Amino acid sequence: QVQLVESGGGSVQPGGSLRLSCAASGLTFSSYAMAWFRQAPGKEREVVATIKRRIANLYDADYADSVKGRFTISRDNNKNTVYLQMNSLKPEDTAVYYCAASNHVASGYDYWGQGTQVTVSS
Repeated sequence: QVQLVESGGGSVQPGGSLRLSCAASGLTFSSYAMAWFRQAPGKEREVVATIKRRIANLYDADYADSVKGRFTISRDNNKNTVYLQMNSLKPEDTAVYYCAASNHVASGYDYWGQGTQVTVSS
């Protein structure tokens, strides 16, 4: 049974920071690509950041243009956890953020967390 549990969401003022965590269980974590998606009210879900293995312990990270330079995705394979460090937050970052896992990115993401709310407002 695969389970992804997000935490770290909350309310923050513009320019502030939050760090999201996603704890995974029931999968061989190091071999899975991990991603953060978000969905704002009235909008479709979009990918925010991904991190996947290239070789051995070398991983590649990719980001949506809207968050480049502000967000950082990372993973700790010893803790089976993926993180999303969000800095310089903007109101348009407000959304429910979801963690996802895939054992073959070309086939899409197989497992999803419940989501955690991030609200950026004055």
